[in-house]
Amino acid sequence: MDSENERGVKRMKPITEEKVEEDEVFVGPELPATKKRKVLPFAGEYLKTLPCAAMYEKSYMHRDVVTEVAVSKRGFVISGSAEGSVKFWKKQETGIEFIKQFKAHASSVEGLVVSHDGALCASVANDKSVKVYDVVNFDMSVMLRLNFLPRTAQWIFKKGDAQVRLAVADRDSPVIHIFDVHSPSKEAIHSVKLHSAPVMSMKYNHVFDTVISCDAKGVIDYWNAGDYSFPEDVVDFEMKLDTDLYAHAKAKSIARSLEVSSDGTQFCTMGSDSRVRVFNFMSGKLKRTYDESPVASKELQQSGSDIFRLEDVDFLRRLAVENELTGAGAEEGPWPNAVFDDSGNFIIYSTLLGIKIVSLLNNAVVRILGKVENTDRFVKVALLQAQTAKGGGRLPQMELKGPELDPVIVTSAFKKQRIYLFTRREPEDAEETGVGRDVFNEPLSREEIMAAEADVSGSAATLPQSATIHTSMGDIHLKLFPDECPKTIDNFAAHARNGYYDNLLFHRVIKGFMIQTGDPLGDGTGGESIWGGEFEDEFCPKFRHDRPGILSMANAGPNTNGSQFFITTVPTPWLDQKHTVFGRVTKGMDVVHAIEIVKVDKHDVPLEQVKMLNVTVKDANAA
Repeated sequence: MDSENERGVKRMKPITEEKVEEDEVFVGPELPATKKRKVLPFAGEYLKTLPCAAMYEKSYMHRDVVTEVAVSKRGFVISGSAEGSVKFWKKQETGIEFIKQFKAHASSVEGLVVSHDGALCASVANDKSVKVYDVVNFDMSVMLRLNFLPRTAQWIFKKGDAQVRLAVADRDSPVIHIFDVHSPSKEAIHSVKLHSAPVMSMKYNHVFDTVISCDAKGVIDYWNAGDYSFPEDVVDFEMKLDTDLYAHAKAKSIARSLEVSSDGTQFCTMGSDSRVRVFNFMSGKLKRTYDESPVASKELQQSGSDIFRLEDVDFLRRLAVENELTGAGAEEGPWPNAVFDDSGNFIIYSTLLGIKIVSLLNNAVVRILGKVENTDRFVKVALLQAQTAKGGGRLPQMELKGPELDPVIVTSAFKKQRIYLFTRREPEDAEETGVGRDVFNEPLSREEIMAAEADVSGSAATLPQSATIHTSMGDIHLKLFPDECPKTIDNFAAHARNGYYDNLLFHRVIKGFMIQTGDPLGDGTGGESIWGGEFEDEFCPKFRHDRPGILSMANAGPNTNGSQFFITTVPTPWLDQKHTVFGRVTKGMDVVHAIEIVKVDKHDVPLEQVKMLNVTVKDANAA
């Protein structure tokens, strides 16, 4: 094979101080060495300490929309709602257990802050009050009556301090009031007047005894928690002009939330422009910025990789919810936040797609939790991990408190009355356990009871529990859900009994998706219900398109069910809450897959006819 020189390519030599020979052809400097990709040591071990399930394992109720969630390193979860209630939950070896509820405020809980040692919690509301709780004993210990509306609060004491200080920001002025919660007077002991606009968020960095605060103009400031002065002895800058602490102001954004890593070396903000910013605490310089705005989401949907893409219909629905969450008038409502894991190597925050876990070293999304939960836009997140071994949170070795490491992300959702738990376990099958993942731990209202009674009354008790579809390629056995979908089952069973489904074609077959039938016209445009026309959807949260073999109603939009139905051949979570799931295949998936792979034309119509010969149903009272 010819050498490189014979092909007219000269090898490049490094530049030296020696004179270049006149007869030597200079072809430029050497190419720079390929930059090595950064690798996080023990990355797999760190990821084992974080939740990984695609779906939330459990959810628990409040009586009103959940506005705040927080966790204590003592093993507690705390949640607050729009009706002013605060609930305490205790972490168990797996999951959580309800402990106590306080009707703490006369208005919505606007903030929950837990001290760095996990011993104290404070709730803030617009009723001009702050309530303080002893977390370990789950007791309300102090009630502060204020002469101003509070915006946010933060514990600013360290171990050994004589005063247990709580900083509370005034909603209508730049003043931050400092209280000693153990003082008998309950009056402010100091007022910090550092900002020129009301403070929107604060966080105490207990490692360096410094408070980070951001005001309504987007300006971030540092101040010492002891003497309230600039902490010049712990930072590497003298003037903010040498930092990126004006990044929010330049972007005309506000830091709606602040969080500090466990080692105090970095902090992150979630801005009103839907950007997550990660700062180096010592230098005040930006390390990372992640754009999660609707505009950025649209770009990812159009050109991003599959991990960031959704079905178009699902994306548009989520985008509408996102615009409602972040649009005009959303300034006072719950806002997404970002938190660090215990090691400080990962940042976790909620987005339109779900809850992202991002590696700060690799600048890459390593997990997206809840992407398939297309009816919930998760908002607030809090992470409770196992206790770390001695040596600090950056060590991958973990000291297990039980037989299983059980990290949990607790989150709220937009306009939902529940807290949701993401763990390392997927939810159990509701059909097998008899218990759904959505726990009804609150008493139902009179209207809810009447609605529930209406759902199970009438013909539900006599509707069939199973059916068999006899096709030209074999039998498909079905389990039906009459208790949850009585009207759909009544319609399906009546059509089966009166011969409506006899000899109908499987008129639409899509490999890797589903097989569809039930249209007497055979082209997907016909069919009606037993009542004539269309009938409403019957969605049940515990039945989802989460596996192959799901029996579901075809429709042309909300509440347009007729006679057509389909059976999935793969999980299709984007169909949840859009199509009524009324059964599943118990036997005969080989027949379903055989139909799935028949040859079809460009309109997904089988080239050779596949027929539903008839359907037999088994009545509930049959032997």
